Amino acid sequence: MGDILHAGLGWPIAGTLLAVSFIGSFITVAFGIGGGAVMLAALATLLPAAAIIPVHGLVQLGSNAGRAALMVKYMRFELLGAFSIGALIGIFVGGSVVVQLHPGWIQVGVGLFILWSVLATPPAFLQRSGMVTGLFSSFLTMFFGGTGPFVATYVKAQKLDRHGHVATHAMLMTVQHLLKTIAFGLLGFAFAAWAGLIAMLIGFGMLGTLVGRLALARIDEKRFKFALNAVLTILALRLIYAGASLLIFGGPEAEI
Repeated sequence: MGDILHAGLGWPIAGTLLAVSFIGSFITVAFGIGGGAVMLAALATLLPAAAIIPVHGLVQLGSNAGRAALMVKYMRFELLGAFSIGALIGIFVGGSVVVQLHPGWIQVGVGLFILWSVLATPPAFLQRSGMVTGLFSSFLTMFFGGTGPFVATYVKAQKLDRHGHVATHAMLMTVQHLLKTIAFGLLGFAFAAWAGLIAMLIGFGMLGTLVGRLALARIDEKRFKFALNAVLTILALRLIYAGASLLIFGGPEAEI
């Protein structure tokens, strides 16, 4: 039974991931963004390379769907159609490319992507079109996972209030992660082997969402974001180092 719940990783690793799932959802509710990157960094450090993006996608699907359900009255549904069309195209094109990747490239790519999300700003053109945002971010999510900042740039441009921003962002990310999960299932990823752990990660993520809603007014946002960026930078550098070591010194290829 234990192996089913922790997917063979062992309880120390599984427990760490459950804590990160809770913290990641808390961060996303508190600040509107950032929790997905924290979860991605942890998964990329502790999971086999081929499982990082599919498992992250399904966990984020559960977390965003739960957040969206709690805040459904704040959603801007008129933004859903164009984004969904773009997301479908982006997932289809990305899925046709991401068939076989060396684990070193996955780790380096995810590390660079996380580092970029901390230090840079998403391109301005994403503010103007839901379809372009859906296509661009969904294509990238098949390779790097955490494209929430791209979608957040588009949502921010709609000038919604705080609740509307969080709810609409959760709605769009639910669509993206649902399409991604379907794509990886069609590509042959064995989600069943990870089902127990993924269910627990989603559950802890929901707890983080609930606690985050209660604690919003008590957080020193400036200091917390500084600490968050510092942790993400360290994790990203570690992933880049580990991936580069695999590429330089060799290692088996990992099939998605």
